[in-house]
Amino acid sequence: MIQNLNLLIIFSILSAVGIMAVEKKMVRWIAFTGAAFQFIIVIGILFAYLGERALGNTAQFLFEQKSVWFDAFHIEYHIGIDGISLAMLMLTSVVVMTGILLSWKTEYMTKEFFFLLTSLSAGAYGFFISLDLFTMFFFLELAVIPKYLLISIWGSGKKEYSAMKLALMLMGGSALILIGLIGVYFQSMGPDGQHTFDLIKLAKMHIPMEAQRYLFPLIFTGFGVFTALFPFHTWVPDGHSSAPTAGSMFLAGISMKLGGYGCIRVATYLMPEAALEYSWIIISLATIAIIYGSFVTMMQKDLKYINAYSSISHCGFVLMGIGMMTKTAMAGAVMQMVSHGLMTALFFGAIGMLYERTHTKDIDKLGGLLKSMPFLSSVYIIAGLCSLGLPGFSGFVAEMTILVGSWQRTGLFERITSVIACISIVVTAVYILRAIAKAVLGPYTNEEHATLKDARWNEKTASVVLICSILAIGVLPFWLYNLITPDTKLIIEKIAHTF
Repeated sequence: MIQNLNLLIIFSILSAVGIMAVEKKMVRWIAFTGAAFQFIIVIGILFAYLGERALGNTAQFLFEQKSVWFDAFHIEYHIGIDGISLAMLMLTSVVVMTGILLSWKTEYMTKEFFFLLTSLSAGAYGFFISLDLFTMFFFLELAVIPKYLLISIWGSGKKEYSAMKLALMLMGGSALILIGLIGVYFQSMGPDGQHTFDLIKLAKMHIPMEAQRYLFPLIFTGFGVFTALFPFHTWVPDGHSSAPTAGSMFLAGISMKLGGYGCIRVATYLMPEAALEYSWIIISLATIAIIYGSFVTMMQKDLKYINAYSSISHCGFVLMGIGMMTKTAMAGAVMQMVSHGLMTALFFGAIGMLYERTHTKDIDKLGGLLKSMPFLSSVYIIAGLCSLGLPGFSGFVAEMTILVGSWQRTGLFERITSVIACISIVVTAVYILRAIAKAVLGPYTNEEHATLKDARWNEKTASVVLICSILAIGVLPFWLYNLITPDTKLIIEKIAHTF
């Protein structure tokens, strides 16, 4: 029963329906109970998956289920997981549960708020388990639409502008993806002479190189928009800064991972020859994003903008890991997606909790918060240390794995870009330590902050869950590395055949 991947989507839908059916005072508990059950299901799936592998099951995807959805175009509801998608499911379940906990005090249109959060989780779960490209695109759109409403209704600052900009940019990316997927569909031809959207069938076919040359840029760029591919990253700072706390956590922790996953699972896996040919462009854009994000972050004084621009830099490492196309770098890219999702969820959560009490995100107007709010200030410090890549935290393990994998490419261009990417680590340390020093250390800049109350039970619970998850990767990284490596190896082997 626990191996039924549909349970994740079913519980998300049941939670959404339950939220709209109960009284306002029960909404939070319905949302949290549904998220907790999803977390338990994912843990059960993890142990079932590891058990199957230990018994010698070498199938690429486990727990597959398939049923005809639209027979005329051979569209199927086909789901299954491998190590990469399982890692994304674990990330999603943690961010969803903690995001709901940190939204506990939401009073305005409470039902609608938690309904949209729950709908987002259904889209994310469905996307990561889909093995049919059309089904995957369907769930991708389901995970996009609620973001506009969350920002435009419950956001702050230039929320209408930010919500519209985010929606237009992501819908533009979706349009590129859809065109590319339709192109892949018509380039496919199975033994029965029929076209297909099935990922497994497509992986066994060979898309002509002439078609790959124009389909790969469409799909990779489309998914790249979601993961802050330069120069299509401009929605990130505005979207994150205006979104409510849980919205920022979902955007950075989950939504940006949809793009990285699609770049790996669809673009690179199905079109390895084009991926190799365009790798120098991917690496170049990733390096620009890493350096650009780091230096622009140094100029920010708004806590949310600091984390938003740093996310562009961190996601640049994801794209660099993909572009380098070595087994170690690709595994590092997946680890970075998980690490960044957890770290940035903790970061935005801490910023939201501090803002709720101080009513400012300007680091020059903060200071001394460690005295009045030791727990929340410590959470912010831990998130910052993970972001700058301190050993013992997930950020160090993920970025180090990418850089080691990048150095395995012996070309001069790859070596130079690897060195440039390393420079960002120093820059990151500068802006993170400055933000920590000004925001939570030193004397009070506002004496009213001396009477502020520290974290509540829900905030402590969410923070501890995220910190433990970060430490589980930072201190014991091999369980995650071993989980995803066999599947990244398959992708690299496909690319190796093109040399």
